[in-house]
Formats: sequence, structure tokens, C-alpha cells
Amino acid sequence: MSLPAVTDETFAAEVLQHDGPVLVDFWAQWCPPCHMIAPVLGEIAAERPGLRIVKLNSDENPLVARDFQVMSLPTLMLFHHGRPVAGLVGARPKMRLLAELDEALARETRVAS
Repeated sequence: MSLPAVTDETFAAEVLQHDGPVLVDFWAQWCPPCHMIAPVLGEIAAERPGLRIVKLNSDENPLVARDFQVMSLPTLMLFHHGRPVAGLVGARPKMRLLAELDEALARETRVAS
């Protein structure tokens, strides 16, 4: 599954103003681990329709990466209600990534209630 791309110009509308949780994959073309995790993110996107997953090329869109202090790639940042609630650096296996995302969303749900 191909993930939608966001840019410096579309980030606010596509991520910060989105109603549900959004996972942003900060990546670059030159980054081998970024390419390793891409199929995993595609699988998760297909299995979890309530979680929006988008890609942001950090080389082509440096403003958002700078604003959220992305220093390493890949960085996966989970946003909920327009704010970052979890940041994960580096590629990881699918089950570990799912567990980390579920934990962050559960923690965010507890805080919000």
C-alpha cells in the first residue's frame, strides 16, 4: 500500500487538523532503514483504518522536520488532536511498532478522559 505524502505546505491541514490519530513517517530517499520500514507501515495502514499514516520527505520539506526537532531518520511521530504524543526513532519490526503505537494511543486516551 502506498502511503500519502504530506509537505511543509499541507502538514497542518493533513496532520494537525485531522480528527483522528496520524502517524507521520519522516524519511529521506537516501535512508536505507526508511525503505525497510515502508512496507511495514503500508501493512499497518491497511490493517488499521482508524490510524492515518502519511510520509514526509525531510529533505524536500525541512520546515516541519525542523519544527518537530527530527534529528534522525526514520522518525515516526504519532499525532493526536493536533499534537505529538509519541516519537519513535529507527526501523523496528511490525509487532513491536504496533505495540508501541497501541501503548501511546491508550496512554493518550487515558489522559484525555
